[in-house]
Amino acid sequence: MLLFCTKYIETHMRLAAFIRAEIEPILRDWEAFSKTLFHAQNMDKSGLRDHAREMLLEIATDLDSHQDDSEQAAKSKGCAPKGDEETWAEVHGEDRQNSGFSVVETVSEFRALRASVVSHWSKAQPTLAGQSLEDLTRFHEAIDQAVAESLEQYAAVKEMETRLFGAILLASPDPIYVLDLEGRFIYANKATADLFALEPKAIIGKTTFDLGFSFASDFQRNLDKVIAEQSTYRGKFVQSFASGQGERFEYVLAPVLDEQQETEATVCISRDITEQALAEEEIWHNAHHDLLTGLPNRRLFLDRLEQEVKHAKRRSLPLYLLFMDLDGFKEVNDSLGHEVGDRLLADVAERLTGCVRENDTVARLGGDEFTVILTGAEQRNDVEFIAQTIIGALALPFYIGQQCIQISISIGISLYPEAASTPETLLETADRAMYKAKKAGSNQICFYSTFDSTDTSLA
Repeated sequence: MLLFCTKYIETHMRLAAFIRAEIEPILRDWEAFSKTLFHAQNMDKSGLRDHAREMLLEIATDLDSHQDDSEQAAKSKGCAPKGDEETWAEVHGEDRQNSGFSVVETVSEFRALRASVVSHWSKAQPTLAGQSLEDLTRFHEAIDQAVAESLEQYAAVKEMETRLFGAILLASPDPIYVLDLEGRFIYANKATADLFALEPKAIIGKTTFDLGFSFASDFQRNLDKVIAEQSTYRGKFVQSFASGQGERFEYVLAPVLDEQQETEATVCISRDITEQALAEEEIWHNAHHDLLTGLPNRRLFLDRLEQEVKHAKRRSLPLYLLFMDLDGFKEVNDSLGHEVGDRLLADVAERLTGCVRENDTVARLGGDEFTVILTGAEQRNDVEFIAQTIIGALALPFYIGQQCIQISISIGISLYPEAASTPETLLETADRAMYKAKKAGSNQICFYSTFDSTDTSLA
């Protein structure tokens, strides 16, 4: 008797009731399917399951509702009338579009539900006829109607998103452009066209090489890296465009992936950082240069000395350091005033710079003390010649306003690695040699010697 009742219930159970009764096995099938959806892999699993449950229960409710012939005909075509409120299928379509699902992924969810329900229903109803067949037909119609509503909402949201994105691109002050896998422009917003001083049609289809940009080689190399590694790259370039806008730019390259997660294009957003870069350079320059003479200050001098010592050590090269102090500067400052003294220091710095090569470092340590790092001199005679050139240049009169000023200089010289093996000791020994030169009189040169420092001064 019990067996007969079970058979009777299975045979006469309506599909709506069956879905509610068998919802757990159906959801287990759904969970297995959801793992194949790329955009669902990072979504909350319980949330996905609850969403599928709600879809099934809504379909079951639809199956329970009365439906006349005209409604059935409309639903079979996916054109059933809708009320004022959003349907569950419309909510589904909007949610999936916002979650990044593709159209195929969105439709496949309904396909998976359909397959699971039909499979379980067919097993419970081996022979589909009469009411069972009618329920199944209505189920297919409900799914078709849901697919139509979901895709319609998906398309509407995507269309709005496209319009909004287009408006953002148009209004953006930053140049934004898209390049294909060969580096050709396939989209450029208004800011890009304005920056390049070109019409969009003159940009599309061209590469940075075609447009004659100086940064093209580095840009293309970074573009290839982004495409190959599907990574984001941040870089900078310097370019003077015909528009006259900016000169220094930073940019971000990011891959655009298709539904198979293959790179199909690259988007680039660039930004004019000219003012920022110049401001940062000015801050750095002021922190590392003497404001009066424009020469490197003690901080930058010590950094360069350290680097040059490391370089000399690696290459086994000599390195000479000149430490200089003006003779009689205090008297000029006291008698003619600080303004004249400052002008004199600036003029001295200019003459010192003119006595050495461009890659040598002339620095002002403070007061009337100056240094020169000689990187190319290999013979003592070469260094003596440069020192004598400096003495000769500073011996010429300085004309400041109505004043004619003459000064002299004392020069101490130390050699790496014979006299000193570290930047600190190199500076210290050059300073000691300078004091010895000053004691010997004006316009004197003194080489520091570790053997006999009393026999190294030269007139």
